[in-house]
Amino acid sequence: MRKHYLDNIRWVTVVVVALYHVLFMYNAEGISGGVGKITSLSIQHYDAFMYLVYPWIMPVLYIVAGISSRIVLDKHTAKEFIRNRNRKLLVPSTIGVLVFHVVQGYVSMSFGDAFAELAKAGVPAPVIFMIMVATGSGVLWFCHLLWIYSLILVLIRKIEKGRLLNLGAKMPVWLVILLLFPLWGAAQILNAPMISVYRFGYYLAFFLIGYYVFSNDQVIEKLKKHAVWFIAAGVGLCTAFTIIYFFVKGGMSFADKPVNTGLLYVACSYFGSLAMIAGFTRYGDVSSRFTEWMSKRSFGLYVFHYLGISSMALIFAKHMLLPAPLCYIISLLAGFVLGYGLYEIISRIPFYRWAVLGIRKEKKHVQR
Repeated sequence: MRKHYLDNIRWVTVVVVALYHVLFMYNAEGISGGVGKITSLSIQHYDAFMYLVYPWIMPVLYIVAGISSRIVLDKHTAKEFIRNRNRKLLVPSTIGVLVFHVVQGYVSMSFGDAFAELAKAGVPAPVIFMIMVATGSGVLWFCHLLWIYSLILVLIRKIEKGRLLNLGAKMPVWLVILLLFPLWGAAQILNAPMISVYRFGYYLAFFLIGYYVFSNDQVIEKLKKHAVWFIAAGVGLCTAFTIIYFFVKGGMSFADKPVNTGLLYVACSYFGSLAMIAGFTRYGDVSSRFTEWMSKRSFGLYVFHYLGISSMALIFAKHMLLPAPLCYIISLLAGFVLGYGLYEIISRIPFYRWAVLGIRKEKKHVQR
């Protein structure tokens, strides 16, 4: 039977990611990457939403990816799994960047007038173009890491031969809770020095516990049984994190050290993820036309939403052509309209559906 709660966690989290990116684009906390503050407010209180969701939105997606990898590997060989991951992750995050997402690179570099500065510094045009291509990766960093993790998983499975899965299936609730501390340790290692999202050790740990622990029905049933407590813990910790780092410490950056390696941050990441998993297994393991529609297009929304948000910010907000509230609204609408719209268009175009979305070429059935 299909695990509908996984589909629902995935699309709901992607929607939250899109909402987060709208606020991130115009944040007043000095977190670079967007246009920045465009209001006259002394404090943008709604920016607190970023602090509430940022710690757990990507960890829970890596846990779901780990669980999904178990489902695929239970039915397919390691070679088939890698072939599948090459198509769905590697192709869109490499070839897709070159043939489409380079547009995102242009938009992102235009925020800070990078083209003029690079040209002034004497950087050759071909090098500037390659920088633009690399910048176009944008949200596809998730795919880069997940592809690497998939290769690592195949190697680990070859070594441990199923023993770790058996141990994971027997894990009691108290030990599930104590996994917080290995995750805290993982948060300290293999963090890219310049690009904070590339946290190789941290997200790998979430991916692996997704595969080895939460892919087991026995563990999921335990979480489901105690869902209310996990939801309360997740909400409580994320609220405490928001109060401390946004309100008390005046908008201290959540995306950089020392905040994103601290125990409270990791607790928010982990228990926020557990709240999502436990909550959806108990209350969200359902399917309808709406949830199926959203689930089918969740990857498309993830891949394309930021282009809509950032493009509107570049056109209307950077030079303040419209009032700030309208810039927020237009960016929000563009994120969803362009996200779903580009998916519907590109998923129907040969080559591009493979290169940008990793959709396999449809086989033609010959009638005899």
